[in-house]
Amino acid sequence: MKWFLSILLAAVTSSFAFSQSGTNATQDLSTLHGRPEPPMLGVHWARGFDPLARANEARAAGPRRSVNMTYHGGKIMPTSNVQAIYWGTSWSGSNPKISGLASWYQGFGGSNYNKTSTEYTGSNGQVGSTSKYVRSTVDNTAAANGSSTGAILSEVCKEITSGQLTLDSSGNGYYPVYVDRPRGNAGYCAYHSAGTCNGQIVQFAFFFNLDNDPGCDPQDTTTGHSQGVAALANVTAHELSEAITDPASPGAWYDSSGQENGDKCAWTFNVPSVTFKNGTKWKLQGEWSNAAYTAGTGYPNSKGQKGCLDGH
Repeated sequence: MKWFLSILLAAVTSSFAFSQSGTNATQDLSTLHGRPEPPMLGVHWARGFDPLARANEARAAGPRRSVNMTYHGGKIMPTSNVQAIYWGTSWSGSNPKISGLASWYQGFGGSNYNKTSTEYTGSNGQVGSTSKYVRSTVDNTAAANGSSTGAILSEVCKEITSGQLTLDSSGNGYYPVYVDRPRGNAGYCAYHSAGTCNGQIVQFAFFFNLDNDPGCDPQDTTTGHSQGVAALANVTAHELSEAITDPASPGAWYDSSGQENGDKCAWTFNVPSVTFKNGTKWKLQGEWSNAAYTAGTGYPNSKGQKGCLDGH
């Protein structure tokens, strides 16, 4: 979600769940090479948390605006090359979340779920249905020291500089960072953003540990995945779909409220599970389709707007 309103910045700033010492460490990392800390984009708010409630009321009383997303002149990601980071002292290579999310990413590319975003174009072409899971790495040498974009971007650059991951020069590199810290009182489950490592733009995302977290739980009862894996899979779908359709400044596709395709269908599920190309099944929210809304062929989001697709 785009940060047009200062109330959103205040809401997120005040919602960090980490200790004061962690916050101070994060502040030291809030700039990289003298550049400002990147903005949070596509924030996946927890169930029941609506930072736009007052803004929505004001818009309802004013002139009607288009429900659909509009194009804002930026690039999209024609493909995504995923290199995941698992950050925190409790991670180990044998953690079932790592293998579970690996199977998610391996099945996402070419899936009908992936194809719900391929209608969108940008200054560099069209979103495609190709996504490659390149590798992952575990950084358990130190505690994850924050959830700010500066801290997460610094961790991505650290893993690239150390050689654990490679710097994707295509502009399609996507680096999701999964930490072992719970959400606490933060109002969101995950976000995506973009920054620069060694002069190259990289897309990255952040995810809390969502074990036993009802505010970020898709309540999957059919696929057999553990609750923690199912929760991370759902927010992973939200963030990756947004990253490929609206990756970085000046932005590509979002609506008049700043909501991206994942935001507009958050916490709405059409079927018990969707099947990926590798045969794995996941309970996932839909993604917004302008074309489906215009044609009336989508399923309704939480506002009753029929523009969500899940490719089931």
